[in-house]
Amino acid sequence: MPDTVTVPTLTDGYGNSFAAAQEGTTVFDSVFRGEIDLDTLGKHPMSDGVEFNSFEETIKDFIMARLGHPVVRVELSSYQIKTALDEAVSKFSYHAPLWTMQMAAFDTQVGVNVYKLPTTMLYNLEYVGYKKTLLTIAQQAGTLEFDFFIKYFQDNFLFQNFGVGDFFLLQQHLEQIRKVLGQEGTFNVLNGQFLQIHPTPVTNGQKVIVVYRAVDSNTIHPAYRNWIQRYALAISKGILGEIRGKYQTLPSPGGGAQLNGDALKQESMEEKALLEEELRNELEEPPAITAF
Repeated sequence: MPDTVTVPTLTDGYGNSFAAAQEGTTVFDSVFRGEIDLDTLGKHPMSDGVEFNSFEETIKDFIMARLGHPVVRVELSSYQIKTALDEAVSKFSYHAPLWTMQMAAFDTQVGVNVYKLPTTMLYNLEYVGYKKTLLTIAQQAGTLEFDFFIKYFQDNFLFQNFGVGDFFLLQQHLEQIRKVLGQEGTFNVLNGQFLQIHPTPVTNGQKVIVVYRAVDSNTIHPAYRNWIQRYALAISKGILGEIRGKYQTLPSPGGGAQLNGDALKQESMEEKALLEEELRNELEEPPAITAF
């Protein structure tokens, strides 16, 4: 790990979609919008107790209602529902669609090329816009970058018909040309918490724009909120099936009540598989080929 690491200060340049930039405000000082805290998902021990925010309450009530509450008893604790909810939100956040795109911008410091960022930004990092000062060639007619750009189009017959594979190779090649001949710098993510940019800034105040995907519970589409509800329900069915599966029947005056533990576990596995397929095929955008 490089010795020079800093927490960047937000800037109002290019906009910040998750927090208002104020003088001296760092990326860790700001509060992300919505009620989903990605950093705490799945990290609550049972001893801490469970508190549901309003977004989580809607999912918890959905689960309880679909399992029969209050008509029948549902043998799930608040902590068990919380674990199901966290798993569902984590799964959806990992495959977050492009409409969840957000941005943050900060200024560089001279000689510093490693910056500590919130993991929420780095979980689904899309792109980092950083203009290097090395080989800064304006794309104008007669310049080296412009000539190479036109030559590529001419040599590869781009204006004729070409296949999907050719298109992806074109995108990859053009991106490499921009990296080498243009002004765009490169970046890496280190240990899931540091952003490393190249080349090292030689002046203060160079803009860095971080583009990432993060789910905001205030703006989430109702259809996607429902996916989280249904996936959390499927997980809850599996937990409830394990509980009820400990006993096949319960003694009662009528000869015993038959429990449905095995059926719930089977439903849980089938529903989770279908919902994961729906997430990949209908909600998440298809993968693109890129080169950093």
